[in-house]
Amino acid sequence: MVLPWSGFWERNYFATAWPPLQPLLTNNFLRGAVTGLGLVNLVAGFADLAVVFAARAHKDISFPDGAGQS
Repeated sequence: MVLPWSGFWERNYFATAWPPLQPLLTNNFLRGAVTGLGLVNLVAGFADLAVVFAARAHKDISFPDGAGQS
């Protein structure tokens, strides 16, 4: 998310190897799109972690009479 806004992004190997690519890579709309994809990736990762932790918490519930065990 931060990389497109850093100086590292402007000193890209592909931009120096193919100069017509430089205006596209420094376009703020492309940088925003890459940042947005990074945010979507983080949200998806946290959603997956929430499912894992919820399943683990559900599995840790113990019943005194043994009910609910498979």
